[in-house]
Amino acid sequence: MAGDYLDVSGPEPSTSPDISQDAMYEEAAAAWGASLDRLARAYELDPEARRDLLQEIHFQLWRSFARFDRRCSLRTWVYRVAHNVATRHVMRQRRIRNRLVSIEEIEALPGDEAHEALTGQAEVLERLAKLIQRLKPLDRQIIVCWLEEMDANSIGAITGLSPANVAMKIHRIKSVLKRRFGEGASHAR
Repeated sequence: MAGDYLDVSGPEPSTSPDISQDAMYEEAAAAWGASLDRLARAYELDPEARRDLLQEIHFQLWRSFARFDRRCSLRTWVYRVAHNVATRHVMRQRRIRNRLVSIEEIEALPGDEAHEALTGQAEVLERLAKLIQRLKPLDRQIIVCWLEEMDANSIGAITGLSPANVAMKIHRIKSVLKRRFGEGASHAR
């Protein structure tokens, strides 16, 4: 999973004005399909619910291209739609689960000494994913975009926050995650 976050390469889809809704969706899905999979994983732990969420993201993405006016990049549009769908999903699930916490609450969670000694990368990444899934939707959206190597300006375009606010939130979330995993964790940049 960590390697996937570092590999954001891929061809930039063409965005000519006369491209059809179906073709635009196919190009976007080919270029950012793996990123959308990771995004769904960050928002939903349960495999069945994650598949439903991913299907809903793809459906809403396809629908959104009927009104895509190119005032932002195609990548920004894809992430904006995906995060909006995922956030709605979380808010629906919130009534059921009611387990979302703020950055401060994650920081205050007691450490589990048995987990502090984890050495397997898969276990550590799973633990990170669980912490990210417990964040409130905006914080989750910001850290997932950052893990996809987006800059503060791009994240701000998706979330509606100023780049300075985004940078501050990224710093706070990274600090909390770093403390939760200890100094020198390979995934905390």
